Amino acid sequence: MADRYVTKHPNGWAVKAAGAQRASSVHSTQRAAEQAAKQTVRNLGGGEVRIQGQNGRWRDSDTVAPGNDPMPPRDKKH
Repeated sequence: MADRYVTKHPNGWAVKAAGAQRASSVHSTQRAAEQAAKQTVRNLGGGEVRIQGQNGRWRDSDTVAPGNDPMPPRDKKH
């Protein structure tokens, strides 16, 4: 799967692949980084996007189709 992580970066917010040292892209806002990560995962065939909060803890996770989410979210925010 093509999982991506949105993490804090000195220049804003970074999109990283699992296990990668370097960011695949850097964005000024967390929202822009999240959208870029979801688009990348969608183009690669689906997977998981995990978002890190300001405090460094994982605050959200979203499965992007055609990924297989065993427990799909009930919320409508994504």
